[in-house]
Formats: sequence, structure tokens, C-alpha cells
Amino acid sequence: MSKPIAQSYNNHKKFVPLFHFVLAPIALILFIASIIHLFKEQFSYASLFDFGIILCVLILAALIRQFATRLQDRTILQEEKFRHVQLTGKPLDPRLSLQQIIALRFASDESFPQLCVKAAETGMEPDKIKKSITVWRADNHRV
Repeated sequence: MSKPIAQSYNNHKKFVPLFHFVLAPIALILFIASIIHLFKEQFSYASLFDFGIILCVLILAALIRQFATRLQDRTILQEEKFRHVQLTGKPLDPRLSLQQIIALRFASDESFPQLCVKAAETGMEPDKIKKSITVWRADNHRV
């Protein structure tokens, strides 16, 4: 088995091919086709039924992604709070936003506490936090 590519700012975003490149485009195409069918059939029972089913599929696809990422965000928040306490003996600064904490998860243990302080004091944007990380700690489990 080949060794995974080292994660960095340039390659840390993750795409799930079946979701991003298959399910989402198909759901969107079917939704557009159902709207066209709805108007061509002058709002017949069958066309309304098709539209309703496709609308449900589109909403489900969006919710599946949203639920997965929100749960992952909650998990990251707890992991990083615990990590900060382990490294410093203190809780995370309450001025840090969830998005900042999510960005900070990529910092190595050596630079994490200092970067937390800097991010809290200066209000660094998550993207800027990620760019300032010199030793990257990979998160290969993000959905």
C-alpha cells in the first residue's frame, strides 16, 4: 500500500467523488429536468409527483452533507479543546471562533498553543491561520 501524500494548505480540501461528482450533479440535473417536465405537462399529477420526489432527493443530499460536516465540526471542537488542555493545562481562549479552531487543528503540537494565542488576540481569519502553519498536522479523516 502506498504512503499517503503529505497534507498541506494546498491539498487539504477533501472531495468525496461519489457525493461531489456523482450524487450532487445528478440530483441537480434531475431537479432542473423535473421543473421543465412540470411546465411542459402543465402541472399534471405525474409531473408534480416527479418534482416532489426530486425535490426531496435534492434536500436530502444537501442535508446529508450538512449533517456530516456539522458533526465533524463538533468533534473537532472537542478534540482541539482537549488537545489545548493537554498541551497547556488551560482551556482554549473563548475568543476563538469555531472556524478558527477548525483551522488550528492543522497546527503541530509545538506551534498550536502559540498560534491559538495569536489567532485569539489578532482575530486571524481561518485561511490566514492555515497559511501561517509551518509544520502541518494532517487531518485525513475529514468528510
